[in-house]
Amino acid sequence: MPLNSGRGFLPIGSPASDTSKSPDSRRVHLQGIVFDMDGTLCLPQNHMFSQMRSALSIPKSVDIIEHINSLPQSDQPAAWKKIKDIESVAMREQEAQPGLVTLLAFLAEEKVKMAICTRNFEDPVRHFLENFVEGKVQGGQGKVFDPVVTRDFTPAKPHPAGIWECARVWDVRERKVSDREERDGAGDVEGPWERELPMIMVGDSVDDMASGRAAGCVTVLLKSEGKEDLEVDGRTDLVVGRLDELIEILKKGLWVDEKK
Repeated sequence: MPLNSGRGFLPIGSPASDTSKSPDSRRVHLQGIVFDMDGTLCLPQNHMFSQMRSALSIPKSVDIIEHINSLPQSDQPAAWKKIKDIESVAMREQEAQPGLVTLLAFLAEEKVKMAICTRNFEDPVRHFLENFVEGKVQGGQGKVFDPVVTRDFTPAKPHPAGIWECARVWDVRERKVSDREERDGAGDVEGPWERELPMIMVGDSVDDMASGRAAGCVTVLLKSEGKEDLEVDGRTDLVVGRLDELIEILKKGLWVDEKK
């Protein structure tokens, strides 16, 4: 197996001087976690997407945002209004994922930066934060999620730009494979990560896994019915059944082997 056959993070709370690394020195300190919202922080509302596609008269195979952006400029406002109206109704039915507050409280206590990167508009995100997060998560200071990247930011997922924006706000720098090769003195550098950010992307969809991988993050998939294929997708690094399962994983330190 080549020298760089995986990557990972030191246990949460490890001091900056901690030298307990993997044999090939690939464990680093976690700098932040980016979360998707719908289906990740809150329970899935799959009926909402069916309603959106019905309103736009497009099949499941067509991406909603790409479809609207492909319309003539004059037709886009009406199409976006249909989507916003459906989201406005659906947000009243939002339910938090099991283990949400427990995980967020742990991360806040450990001063792990948290952000949201979602394809939703701002109103459903604000509604979720006000009803399920604000005032319920203790241990941190200021906003629990900062930044919050919504659909107003372009390009949307699966493009990695939203995750890169979170990294920019946090002043987290990526490490390119060529940088790693020079540092390790390895002539045989392999791995699925063309670039590496010391961050995690948590989501429930192919867009989340694709954007996280392209951005250089370790990707964590939250299991959901009907998306079992993503559990073995090459862009998925780790799979959890509940959000709070991440607590013990992060306490022990996370390691992801390269998928062949």
